[in-house]
Amino acid sequence: MEIRGKVHEIGATQQVTESFKKRDLIVAYAENPQFVEYIRFEATQDRVNIFDNLSVGDDIEVSFNLRGRPWTNKEGVTTYFNSLVAWRVTKLANTPQQAQAPGQMDMPPVDISSSGADDDDLPF
Repeated sequence: MEIRGKVHEIGATQQVTESFKKRDLIVAYAENPQFVEYIRFEATQDRVNIFDNLSVGDDIEVSFNLRGRPWTNKEGVTTYFNSLVAWRVTKLANTPQQAQAPGQMDMPPVDISSSGADDDDLPF
């Protein structure tokens, strides 16, 4: 799975146990700019360093796996947890550091909101 958004927060690496470490990344996802969603991704073990080259405000694409697992408490009640496990993060071309790199041209934004043809028969 993949999602595009803006880096909101980069967590420090947490050594959970002697043999397990993880790191969080919070991404501001604005499919609708009026209702920004803040989505937590985690990287584990040898992938905690994939967040190293990121800065708050970078536009990125995160490739991730959706994981789910049950947990049953002492009373026998089962609760389910989901996690988004990042395995690759790519900076997008319009991030400030890359836009200022020599040899790259600024391209004007493309309006994809209308195709010019209103013969679309989809009900949404």
